[in-house]
Amino acid sequence: MTKAFLDENFLLSNPTAEILYHQYAKDMPIIDYHCHLSPQEIYENKEFKNITEAWLYGDHYKWRLMRANGVEERLITGDAEDYDKFLAWAKTVPTLIGNPLYHWTHLELQRFFGVHELLNEQNAPLIWEKVNQKLQGQGFGARDLIVNSKVTVVCTTDDPTDHLEYHKQICKLSDFPVAVLPSFRPDKALEINRETFQPWVARLGEVSGLDVSGFEGFLNALASRVRHFHAAGGRVSDHALDTVVYEEATREEAAAIFGKALKEGRVTPLEEAKYKSYVLVFLGKQYAELGWAMQYHIHALRNNNTAMFRHLGPDTGYDSVNDGSFARSLAALLDAQELAGGLPRTILYSLNPVDYPVLASLAGCFQSGGTVGKIQFGTAWWFNDHIEGMQEQMKLLANQGVLSRFIGMLTDSRSFLSYTRHEYFRRILCDLIGTWVQEGKAPEDLELLGAMVQNICYNNAEQYFNFPTVVHSK
Repeated sequence: MTKAFLDENFLLSNPTAEILYHQYAKDMPIIDYHCHLSPQEIYENKEFKNITEAWLYGDHYKWRLMRANGVEERLITGDAEDYDKFLAWAKTVPTLIGNPLYHWTHLELQRFFGVHELLNEQNAPLIWEKVNQKLQGQGFGARDLIVNSKVTVVCTTDDPTDHLEYHKQICKLSDFPVAVLPSFRPDKALEINRETFQPWVARLGEVSGLDVSGFEGFLNALASRVRHFHAAGGRVSDHALDTVVYEEATREEAAAIFGKALKEGRVTPLEEAKYKSYVLVFLGKQYAELGWAMQYHIHALRNNNTAMFRHLGPDTGYDSVNDGSFARSLAALLDAQELAGGLPRTILYSLNPVDYPVLASLAGCFQSGGTVGKIQFGTAWWFNDHIEGMQEQMKLLANQGVLSRFIGMLTDSRSFLSYTRHEYFRRILCDLIGTWVQEGKAPEDLELLGAMVQNICYNNAEQYFNFPTVVHSK
C-alpha cells in the first residue's frame, strides 16, 4: 500500500515509530543552540513583506539548487523582482524529489502557512498570494515565528568584537519568553594569514579598550570578550576548523608569530599552525573555567568559486566538503586543552561523513565521569542533514557511544522558517528507534524509549548547556 506524502505519519514506517513521535517527540520544545539568525531582526520582530524575503534571502541551500537547475543569477541573488525569484524557486521545487529541500519546502508551507498543495509553476501565483496575506497579518514577525515553533533558547553566531546590544535589548522585552544568547565565534582571531587579521585585531583593541599591539594584550583582550559574552548569557563558543592543525608552541613562539603577522601580514604554514594551536588551547581554558561548551565545525572547503566570491562574498553557496587527515591533530589539540587546565564540554562536527568514525571514537577518549556526555559527536551538519546522513550519524553514535545522551538537532540556519528541521530530525529519530523495536534489536518498552526520545529532542541539550535563566523585564 502506497503511503501518502507528508501526512501525519511522514517518515514513520512502523507503529512504534508513530507512537514515539506523536506521544513523545512531537510537542517537545526546541533549543536552537547553533544558528545564524540576526539578533537585530529578532529584537525588531522583523516582518517580511513577502515569502521571498522570508524564504530566499540569504538561503544558500536554495541558491545552490536553483543554479543547478539552470536559473539565472539575477533570479537568485540579483536585482530581479521578488515575485520572479519566488517563481524561479517554484519552478525548481518539482525537480528536487529526493533532496531534503523538497521535504523542507513543503513542511514549511504546511506548518507555518497551512498550504498543503505541492508547490509548482502552475500554483505559484495562488500560493504567493495566500502566504503573503498571512505574512502581512498578525503573528508572523520574527519573534512570533520563534515562539510559535516552541523555541526556548536561540544561540546566535557572533564575532568577539560584536557589541551584543540587541541581545541586551531582547532581555528587556516583557512579551518574549525566549532566551536569545550570543555564541563566541573567534575565527578572525585565528586566521592569521587572512587580510582581515590586522584590521580585526585593531577592532578588538577598540572594543576591549586594551592595547593589542603585543601578544599578551591580545590574549587579555580575547579573554575580556569571552567574559563580556558570558555576562550577556553566552555559554557556547563556535570554531570553524576547516583544516585541523596542531603544533606545540611556547608563549614566546606564539608572541613572535603574532608580531610578525601584524608587521608583515603573512607567516609560514608552520608558524600559522603553532599560533592557532596556542590560541585555541588558551581559549579552551577560558571556556572551561566559565563552564562553556565549545563547538568545532570541521572540514568545510569554503569559497571555491573565486569569481563568484568576488561578486557575492562568503556564504553564498560556493562551499563544499573538505577532506584530509586530521585525527592525530585533533587528538593532540584536545589533549593539549585537557592538560592546560581542563577540556571544556565539546561538540565535534564534520562536514565529511568519512570523518564520522574518527569523531565518534575520539569523543570516547575524552569523556569525563563527572559530566554526562561531555564530548559530543555532533549532529549531521549542513550537507549531511538529510535522512541518510542523520541515520548514519545516529547509528554510528549508538554503535560507539551513548545515543541516549545525544544533544540532538540544530538549525544552522539564517531563516526563521527553518524550525521544521527539528520535526524532520525527530521523525527520523523515532523511525530509527521504532525500526530497531520492530526488528527485535531494542525492547518494546515505550516508557524507556519515550524518555530516550524526549531527552534527545530537548532535555539533554537543556542539561548539557546549562543556559542561564533569562528573566525578561515586566
